[in-house]
This record gives sequence, C-alpha cells and structure tokens, in this order.
Amino acid sequence: MRIRLRAVVLAAGFGTRLRPLTERCPKPALPVAGRPLAALTLERLAAAGCEAAAVNLHYLGDRVRRALGEAVGGMPLTYSVERPIQGTLGALTALRSFLEPADLVLVVNGDSLCRWPLARLLRRHRTSGAAATLLLAARARPAEFGGGVAVDRQGWIVALRGGAPRAAGRAVFAGAQLLEPRLLAGLEVGPAGLVEGLYEPLLAAGERLAAVTTRRRWFDLGTPERYRRAVLAWVRGARPWGRSWLAPGAEVDPSARLRRVVVEAGAAIAGRAEVSGSVLLPGARVGRGARLERCVVGFDAEVPAGAELAGRLVTPAAPAGAAPAAGSRVGNAVFTPLA
Repeated sequence: MRIRLRAVVLAAGFGTRLRPLTERCPKPALPVAGRPLAALTLERLAAAGCEAAAVNLHYLGDRVRRALGEAVGGMPLTYSVERPIQGTLGALTALRSFLEPADLVLVVNGDSLCRWPLARLLRRHRTSGAAATLLLAARARPAEFGGGVAVDRQGWIVALRGGAPRAAGRAVFAGAQLLEPRLLAGLEVGPAGLVEGLYEPLLAAGERLAAVTTRRRWFDLGTPERYRRAVLAWVRGARPWGRSWLAPGAEVDPSARLRRVVVEAGAAIAGRAEVSGSVLLPGARVGRGARLERCVVGFDAEVPAGAELAGRLVTPAAPAGAAPAAGSRVGNAVFTPLA
C-alpha cells in the first residue's frame, strides 16, 4: 500500500555564523551551483514521493519564498510564517493541520547540503517500528557538533545529548528525520526544540528511536568556510573530473586561469587572474591579475586588480567604512579570514 508522505523543510534560522553573507541572503536561499540551497533538498523530497512540503519562515522569509517559488519538482509548497521563531518542534506543531493527512512526516534542515538517502531512511523506519528515525553522518566529527548522538550496535539511539552506555558509538545528526504524525498529537503549540521537547521524553518513556548512518557527504553550512567546502564538493560530486562550474551569465576572461572554482551568475573574473578552490557569488568581481586561493567572494564584492588572497571572505565595505575586527579594508572591499 502506498503511504502518504509529507515533508517539512526548516528554513527559519538566522544564519548568524554565516554573516555578513546572510545579512542580505538567508542561508536556505544561498546559491549552490545556480540553485538555492533549500531547493536542492526539496528536489530530493519530490523525487522520494512526497506529495507536498511545507517550509517554515522567519528571518528574511520573503526572500526564501521568492527563491523557492510555489512548487519544486511538481511538489506544491506551503509556507508557515513564524512570529516569533518557534524552534524545530514548534515549527511542526504550527503545521499540524498540514501534516494531519500524512502517514509519515519527513523533516529536513533547510541549511544542510547532502544527497539525502531518503529511500534508505524510509525503509529503516517502516521495518523497525520506531517512533522516529534519524539520519546520522558517519564522516562528520562528533566533537565539532556537541558530541553527537549515541547509538548501540543494533542501530537504536540511546542518547541524544550527554551520557550514554560505554558500548554505544557516536555519530552526528545529519538534519533529516522521519516521524509518526501521532507524536505531534496533544503537544502544546509554542517555541520548542525536537530534542528536548519530543525525542528525549520519548526515550524516557521507553519509545524506540532508530538511526540510519550514512557515509554520503553531508555539510552543515554554518560558516563561510564550510559553505565554500560544501559548494565545491557538491559540484565535484556532479563533475568528478574536478572542473570548474560557471553559471550562464558569468563573465570570465579567456586569459584567466581557474581550478575548481564556482562562479555564479553575474560574477566576473578579469584577464590574467588566477583563482582556485574558491566560490564567487552573484555580482562578485575579481580584478585583472588578482590571485585567489580558497576564498569566498561575496555578493557584489570587488577584489582589486593584482590582489593576492588566500583563505579569505571578501565582502563589500559598509557605507560607514567600518571593517570587522578580524578583517581589513582595501578599497571598497573587506577581507576577513575564513572560519
């Protein structure tokens, strides 16, 4: 029997650690090889058979909506505007009427990048009898993400935070989960997180939470450096020979030398520039003879001719001319170390 699958993509966050990039573009709308970040997830949800998806909005929500439109891959989108922001569980309780017709609910972080193994997640959930099933990233380092999720040898989650049996292994939650709609019944509507508001009480009550651990590349785009690595890895996964990706409408002088570069629409690279391992966002400009390695050139930012940069985020200078404490100003640009 075909199940009814609906999804929620969480897209309300502030993107604080990605500033100043997210001061004008919310994280779920940041470009990844010509597509908004969250649209890549929505496309996979549509391919997995979701009949509809909802997107929660708060910070720069109108820009998220414009970037995604009213449908992706033939899958209609519903938007839930939060004032104030409701947290990961509050987002679901606010969408209770949208989720009510579903047999299962897929919840995915709109600020993560992964070729989500949704079919495998669905199989594990349906055969395990679990109340919820979480996707874990085997290649991520738990120490960088609060210690990770503890899982026993049978693939059951035994702790989401804090202590766990010595025999349990740990992996990082990868931002995708399946849960039974019944879990939302009776919950209070209001700001709350899934871990403390739902999953930890379920474990304490003896309910089972299952895990699926994947070795697929998963990226949390929490910082400009993680964003750079994620975009380049995504393009490399689609183009294994490692060539650069140039958007239609990007302007690159024939004498420029590029190696593993992503150049979005409206960006330009002048003659004799050398750019490697870098991402140029719409409106970015690289001057003649400049040399860039492992950089992100932000929206409408300009790298002066002849500049030599490595491991830098380049953004336009503020109107008042103030540069961040960790950055330096050259002309109309601020150079900040990537982190």
